[in-house]
Amino acid sequence: MRHLKKGRKFNRLIGDRRSFLRNLSNNLIRRGKIETTEARAKEIKPSVEKLITLAKKQNLACRRLLLSKTHDSKITKKLYEELAPRYLSRPGGYLRISKLSKARKRDGTILTTIELV
Repeated sequence: MRHLKKGRKFNRLIGDRRSFLRNLSNNLIRRGKIETTEARAKEIKPSVEKLITLAKKQNLACRRLLLSKTHDSKITKKLYEELAPRYLSRPGGYLRISKLSKARKRDGTILTTIELV
């Protein structure tokens, strides 16, 4: 039984999984919209929303926290200077997940797009 166990493993070790999810999140922030599987989209949504909420505070401590979580100064700068002012009046729900009509050909996995609102 999986009581009180959250998160998906994606058939990866802990370090690989963390870097995989961090790279997915960074790509989403960089491009604004990515096409991925439903499970991956649902997994990165809370973490990206927390990053945007953290960026909205606009102080040095939060900027350093963003840098430690994203490991990329360009992504941190984009979060801090572009995305945070855009969502300043919005209390949450910065991302939208929408299913595509097609499934991936080789394994039939449902594809979705996850994008910034």
